[in-house]
This record gives sequence, C-alpha cells and structure tokens, in this order.
Amino acid sequence: MTRIVFAALALVMSGGCAGKALPLQSNEYIQVVGGTELPAPASAAEGGYRIGAFDRLIVDVIGFEELTKREFQVDAAGNIAVPIAGTVRVAGQTPEQVTVEIIAKMRAGYVRNPQVSVNLFQSTSQYVTVEGQVLEPGNYPVVGNMTLMRAVAAAKGTGEFAKLDDVVVFRTVGDKRMVALYNMAAIRRGYYPDPVIYAQDIVVVGDSPGRRLFTRIVQASSLVTAPIIALVSSNAL
Repeated sequence: MTRIVFAALALVMSGGCAGKALPLQSNEYIQVVGGTELPAPASAAEGGYRIGAFDRLIVDVIGFEELTKREFQVDAAGNIAVPIAGTVRVAGQTPEQVTVEIIAKMRAGYVRNPQVSVNLFQSTSQYVTVEGQVLEPGNYPVVGNMTLMRAVAAAKGTGEFAKLDDVVVFRTVGDKRMVALYNMAAIRRGYYPDPVIYAQDIVVVGDSPGRRLFTRIVQASSLVTAPIIALVSSNAL
C-alpha cells in the first residue's frame, strides 16, 4: 500500500538575506507540507545508549580479580552471566541501568557495598550505516551525540570528488519511511545546523536513487541553503 508522502523545506538565504519560499510542487511521490527536520525515531525518547544483542561490555568491580575490567558479550537473548551476580538482563538497558542491576544482584549475594562500573566496549546493534562516496563505507556505532558530519567523519570522510550537495539520510519513524536531502558544504558554512543521526539511519553520500527522487521536485542549486525532508511512498525508490 502506497504511503502518503510529505516533504518540508527549511529556507535560509546566504549573505544575511531574508528567506524566500521556493516553488515546490507536490507529485505522486511527495506532498509538500510544513516542517524543518526529520522527526526522531521513537527510541530516541528513551535517552542514552541502549544495549543490544552481541554488544560487548566491560564490567569492572573493585576488589574482585575475576571482575577486573572483564569483557562480556551480550548473548542472543540479551543477557550476560556475571560471577556472583548471575544472569543479568541487559538488552534495552543503558550501561548505567545495568550497573544498578549488577549492584543489586551482588548485594543479594551478600557482597557489601559493591563498587561496579559498566561501559560499552563494542557496539554491534546500535549503528549508523554510511555508504557512497566516503573513504570507508560501513556500519559505525552510535554512541553519544552523533550528527551527520560526525557520521561521515567516522567513515574517514568523503572522497576527493564526492558530491557534498548530494547527502541523503534514510530513517524509519514508526511505520513510515522517511528521507532527508542535505548539503554538507552548506552545513559547514553555517546555513543550517548539522542534523542529528540516530541508530539504524542510513547515510548515502553522492548520487543515489534517493537523491534522484528529490530532483523531481527541486533543482540541486536550491539545496545550497535548504535541506528537504520527506516521507516517501513505499514504491518511490
């Protein structure tokens, strides 16, 4: 079933000039509406990094040699087995929440005042995919505040001939497939903020089917100062 498609244009003119609307027209793929940025996925409201299956954690308990900076890999069920504490459910939890859980379990095992720290060592579940004209395409962990520029930097930057005005971000928000078209050169010049990137986003630098979708509604030159955000139909790309 074809989904309704929305797009929004954030307009900022260079040289301190006043903004001016561009004559975007709706078509069978995109219906132009108000708005300025991609909505955050529902998971973003939870706050903090959420541990997933096969992530690697470092657990450190002061005074316990067997738990001195010990590495644990989360199993497929989302658990780790910690000496004294036993099986600890970690999937969907932040490292801070897991720390509290391990402390509670160790206290239940008659350990007085355990001093525990849990840190993410390697992420395999919460990542952004960076593709296209970057030096090292691949999946990169989303830890802390990730932005578009930082995601591209994680992929060792763009190639010499990369099209910096052709950067597409794909995101799933609820049951909707959304796309944003950005111009990295414009972001560097301060025309609009560096957008936030979330886990499971896909970033494509350079020409792509997503970029060609946008050419149907606006000329590339318009993107010097204006990102475009759209909800695309399921058969548009």
